[in-house]
Amino acid sequence: MINYDALYQQLSGTPLAEWESQLPDKIQQYIYGRGHGDLPKWLNVLEQLPDITPSRITLDTPCITVGDKNDCTDDERQQLEQQLRVLWPWRKGPYNLFGIEIDTEWRSDLKWERVLPHITSLQDKTVLDVGCGSGYHCWRMAGERARLVIGIDPTLVYIMQYQALQRYIQSSQVFVLPFSDETMPPASQAFDTVFSMGVLYHRRSPIDHLSQLWELLSWEGELVLETLVIDGGPEQVLMPERRYAKMRNVWFIPTCDALALWLRRCNFDDIRCVDVNQTTTDEQRATDWMHFESLADFLDPDDHNKTIEGYPAPKRAIFIARKPKKLAKT
Repeated sequence: MINYDALYQQLSGTPLAEWESQLPDKIQQYIYGRGHGDLPKWLNVLEQLPDITPSRITLDTPCITVGDKNDCTDDERQQLEQQLRVLWPWRKGPYNLFGIEIDTEWRSDLKWERVLPHITSLQDKTVLDVGCGSGYHCWRMAGERARLVIGIDPTLVYIMQYQALQRYIQSSQVFVLPFSDETMPPASQAFDTVFSMGVLYHRRSPIDHLSQLWELLSWEGELVLETLVIDGGPEQVLMPERRYAKMRNVWFIPTCDALALWLRRCNFDDIRCVDVNQTTTDEQRATDWMHFESLADFLDPDDHNKTIEGYPAPKRAIFIARKPKKLAKT
């Protein structure tokens, strides 16, 4: 049985104290109550993970490293790798567990390098990472000495990947929960910093998403928003006819000026676009740990500045914004 007792113990006396009574039932419902066909297989993986004690844990380097090769026998390492591969696809990373290199689809460390210089220090902060996958960026936030990092992602296999990693890291700072921002329990003004990276364009209502992030932030809290953008002026937004880069669930891709306007309309201030970067196959690609189609398959083979559908190729912007101390009277 998966439990989050270490998280519940930390909630008392915090703005998230009301979660203490809500979370156990909600988490059990989302994990065990949806009847996912692969759940027994994934739970068996967690039971079969070998008992290995890591000699070191490194969370502040590009590759999150847990232990080294000398911490286990060859048989234990082989058993561990076999079990980790059952939890594929591994999309966000990279990780190295006891000498096993998990080469994930996304080089998430490259995004973190673009984000980190522009954000306020995370030391002693309570942080939320929306759409966190297996929790790679959550671990990096802990490496920046955040007090508590909660990641949320509704994709159950990513929760299992987090559980496998947590088996060895045993962090009292990082917890990945099986929610989306739309289904998580209310947490008004509970987080000092909220990250939403690679989520906004998947929302049918991006304004509602920004409003939810506003509610989650404490007064004067910081929003870190990373999303797809297109070139153009403040009134331009791309809504794909059917698919964008073969993704069905892409709804609105704004220009940077349009996104800044959305943030202002949602009452954020101190809005800054700190980075714009076109995604390359160095950052997103198929690997031995994620062998579905990836970016190279989503682009026009004759013009990598276009998607296979003819839209502008994926370009991502990072925005930093703040929830003001109080709303000005209008």
